[in-house]
Amino acid sequence: MEHFDSKTILHYRPNLGLVVRAIIALLLTLSIDGCERGRAPDTVFTGGDIWTGVPGAPRAQALAVRHGELLMVGSDQEVLALKGPGTEVVPLKGRLVVPGFIDNHTHFIPGGRQLASVDLRNAASRDEFARRVALFARGLPAGRWITGGDWDHELWGGALPHRDWIDEVTGDNPVFISRLDGHMALANGAALELAGITTATPDPEGGTVVRDPHSGQPTGILKDEAMALMYAVMPEPSEQELDEALARAMDHAVSLGVTQIIDMGGWSDLATYRRAANRGELKQRVYSLVPISSWERLRDFIAAEGRGDHWLRWGGLKGIVDGSLGSTTAWFYRPYDDAPHTSGLMVTDTAQLRSWIQAADYAALQVAVHAIGDRANDWLLEVYAAEAGLNGRRDRRFRIEHAQHLTREAMGRFGAQGVIPAMQPYHAIDDGRWAEKRIGPERIRTTYAFRSLLDRDARLSFGSDWTVAPLNPLEGIYAAVTRRTIDGRNPGGWVPEEKITVEEALRCYTVNNAYAGFFERQSGTLEAGKLADFVALSRDLFTIDPAEIPSVEVVLTVVGGRVMYAAQ
Repeated sequence: MEHFDSKTILHYRPNLGLVVRAIIALLLTLSIDGCERGRAPDTVFTGGDIWTGVPGAPRAQALAVRHGELLMVGSDQEVLALKGPGTEVVPLKGRLVVPGFIDNHTHFIPGGRQLASVDLRNAASRDEFARRVALFARGLPAGRWITGGDWDHELWGGALPHRDWIDEVTGDNPVFISRLDGHMALANGAALELAGITTATPDPEGGTVVRDPHSGQPTGILKDEAMALMYAVMPEPSEQELDEALARAMDHAVSLGVTQIIDMGGWSDLATYRRAANRGELKQRVYSLVPISSWERLRDFIAAEGRGDHWLRWGGLKGIVDGSLGSTTAWFYRPYDDAPHTSGLMVTDTAQLRSWIQAADYAALQVAVHAIGDRANDWLLEVYAAEAGLNGRRDRRFRIEHAQHLTREAMGRFGAQGVIPAMQPYHAIDDGRWAEKRIGPERIRTTYAFRSLLDRDARLSFGSDWTVAPLNPLEGIYAAVTRRTIDGRNPGGWVPEEKITVEEALRCYTVNNAYAGFFERQSGTLEAGKLADFVALSRDLFTIDPAEIPSVEVVLTVVGGRVMYAAQ
């Protein structure tokens, strides 16, 4: 072994210093390179025309995604500079890219069940109604319930369907099929017998058993709270049936670019979402609301379980003031023009509902309440104002679901009070076919008042109310921008002064909906640090004739950086 004396060691010290410095530099280089590789995006999407939803921001070309979040939104050059060896590159081929659509109001799992049920949405005659029910009933085991429906009696002139239309073709299969708005349904004789509904059955509070004017016999039509008489005897779906319904609904939704829903469901729906979330099978983000009557259960559930995560969260409650326009149960100040014996009804006792709202707000739970008629909306705005004053200042984001028919005074109160009008624009082009015969030419001027609400600084929020209306957000945007009724009779728009722009409608389906669900820090716009939820479309919504929007298709749906749907 070679030996070194002290002079030799001293002689080599400068060289050792150089070696040490070189080693340190090498280690730093390797460390930095490793960090950069660790920060490289998992995927980059390039060559797009990206509307970010960020006010004042220019269009972008590319997105970098890492661990389900947006690492960068910018030019192709900027984003590709981040690419690492394992980064996947997905070309957008010049498509318009927008933040993922958020639906502010769905009945999602019932929608999934409806996809496998009898479909009466466009049945335009009594004969077609009966034919479809008969076809669906054929071959079913005796005793199997027939549900779904979504019928619209305005398509055949306004006469309500009757059990006599279907009794002969359904036999021992109980039938309970809903009108598209969910505020009344038709039962056949077998179902009425199971529920014990006869001529002697009284109308429950908040509901109506429709009867033949001559014989007094129930026609099979049950309105609002009267439907509970049937629900009490209907079998609950199994967990497997609910899981299958959710799977169908999710596949349908991602094909339409829906990356997040705010769902008006119940505790069984929340349990179904939790099962899917635990299996890692959710394809959309879900904010699951439960009935306001169960506010104590939700308060305690949050204390034990928290409020969820980015895929599934809870903390909101849904209530109901009145019925619907189509069922003549929406609560107005004046009677209906075509049903002067009624001005609608209160589905929930107002004293009870006020008490629930107060308690829920005190427990820091978000409150969302259905109100359609002008009197129902005024009542609810008053209650919200009182409760906000009683429980102190807080970012509560009260919502009014539908907010369809307003007094002119009410329009300014939404923005002033910070109440969110959670509206569904497709209802305007559907109801617009016949609304005037219900409430006359004066009251329709303040119906679905999109423009007026935005001009008065309301945080307008959009959705579908699926299955009441189609889930497709593009149909909702078309409705808000054109207001062309689905019968083709209003090419210039029904109540055209309430039209809004494409960009405003897009904002209502993205930015404003994220805010309406307390999720604006995570989604709603495309910017670094937010969740990578976005949609690529087949055509540019900003340049085509708005009348062509229904022909636009979703090409790509990405949720959390994962491609959940790609058109063939």
